[in-house]
Amino acid sequence: MTVPVLGRFRRYFWLFAACAVLFAATGLTGLDSASAARKHRRPASAVAARWQSRDGTHWVASWGASPQAAVVGDRAALGFENETIRNIVFTSVGGSMVRVRFTNAFGTVPLRIGAAAIGVQRAGAAVAAATSFPLAFAGHPSVVIPPGSEALSDPVRLAVLPLEKLAVSAYVPDETGPATQHVDAQQVNYLAAGDHALAVRAAAFRGQTHSWYFVDRVDVLSPPRVLGTVIALGDSITDGVHSPTNANARWPNDLARRLDALRGATLGVIDEGIGGNRVLSDSPCCGVNAVARFRTDVADQPGARDVILLEGVNDIGFSQHTTPLTAPNVDVSAAQIIAGYEEIISQAHAAGLNIFGATLTPFGGARYWTPAGEAKRETVNEWIRTSGAFDGVIDFARAVADPSDPEILNPAYDSGDHLHPNAAGYRAMASAINLAMLTAGRGRGGTCRRGGLNEVGAPGAAARGQPERRWASQASNWVAMMRSPWVPLASGEASQMSGGPIIAGSRSLAWTSAVTSSGIMPVAVAPPGRRMFAVTAVPSRSAAMTRASASIPAPDGP
Repeated sequence: MTVPVLGRFRRYFWLFAACAVLFAATGLTGLDSASAARKHRRPASAVAARWQSRDGTHWVASWGASPQAAVVGDRAALGFENETIRNIVFTSVGGSMVRVRFTNAFGTVPLRIGAAAIGVQRAGAAVAAATSFPLAFAGHPSVVIPPGSEALSDPVRLAVLPLEKLAVSAYVPDETGPATQHVDAQQVNYLAAGDHALAVRAAAFRGQTHSWYFVDRVDVLSPPRVLGTVIALGDSITDGVHSPTNANARWPNDLARRLDALRGATLGVIDEGIGGNRVLSDSPCCGVNAVARFRTDVADQPGARDVILLEGVNDIGFSQHTTPLTAPNVDVSAAQIIAGYEEIISQAHAAGLNIFGATLTPFGGARYWTPAGEAKRETVNEWIRTSGAFDGVIDFARAVADPSDPEILNPAYDSGDHLHPNAAGYRAMASAINLAMLTAGRGRGGTCRRGGLNEVGAPGAAARGQPERRWASQASNWVAMMRSPWVPLASGEASQMSGGPIIAGSRSLAWTSAVTSSGIMPVAVAPPGRRMFAVTAVPSRSAAMTRASASIPAPDGP
């Protein structure tokens, strides 16, 4: 009798194990503050850090910048060696803890960060001494990030204020090769020879740059009133080109100021604009096209809730350019741009996000304006306003147009190139956004991402009657996933989830992170309430890079 019993046990071992993990996890509420403090020297896992805690705090992206490849002839193409880069970034919301994502998304060799630190900027490259903290990676002071990957630091207990300037420093001891950057920071950042990541004084930082290097996101553990994050997806107008340096006067910054002034629920704002970016075409100067970068720059952001899309003027204008940096110079139609919008809208709704369409601002008099291009802009704007495809419309064009000539910018808002607004124009754009539209309940997107994982709402009426059957089917699929061949992750962030305990309140679960040959990463986690998540590994900018993104609902319940 022993043999059949053991055989049956082996046969159902994976099912029992999966069910035990799933049921035990449903009562967990995430990484609590006291536990995080006790674990400061051995930080909790990246998965646990993504959960919502008992007190309702949760991880949201507070600052972001879309990474770009180095361009021939710029500083990034030279790379760095034995240097410290101090990036100055501007938060949108605050929180009790902070973590930083470093990126080698467009690197050609592994990037070794020998030391990293964060602190509140005092002035220039100087940091307020009491706020300076080293950053660790899975408990280690350094990290190697493969090409095409990223690394998320362990959380640091630093109280971050909304609308605050932080200094994020990275020391790179080895040759980096072409550096992943964000070209137009509209911010002076600082360079020093040698390791000065923890230096609070500015003396060693004798070099300056107007780009950000090797960092693309800062997250904060925010209070419940912060509902999530708005992602501004766009081109140079979203990137704040021609706004005053060091003033954080881009329209997303002004939107963050308006949201911060609210007395009740609010939102973070991150700026994923890239100068010269297009909806449909990549280019050497101006990044991956908006359709292709949507998942990495928008959907994967912690706390992502709403998207504002302002993009398309370069698709129209660059058909008139013939420089190698703006190639390919495709003469796209309004219908093709609209088709690109529809793909982005589809991706947003699939990720559970609301997406708001912004009308293309006037550019009459700009160097690449033509009557044919103006006709395309007007056709696109009419579709944005009337199609009903977006979850809402923001009429930036009317907000900044000359009242007597809607084809040109209001002179009071023109930076001088007849394409980009000035600081007053960017403020007018932010003022044109209905805040209630952003902070209201969910629309067609229907979900709110908590800390990088989709929180799926209750299932549709057709599925409500059979929660146990639906869950059993999902659990069986999990067993099939978990028994398939595993291959190690090759991602900077995901590699931190290589296996160990999830610490959540007073309970601990064993967990393993791996991807199957079919691309599935079988990780079971439970946020507050009775919802369960499946996580898949999705290829991103390179085959070596993976992302945790998708989710499935648990059985119905409170």
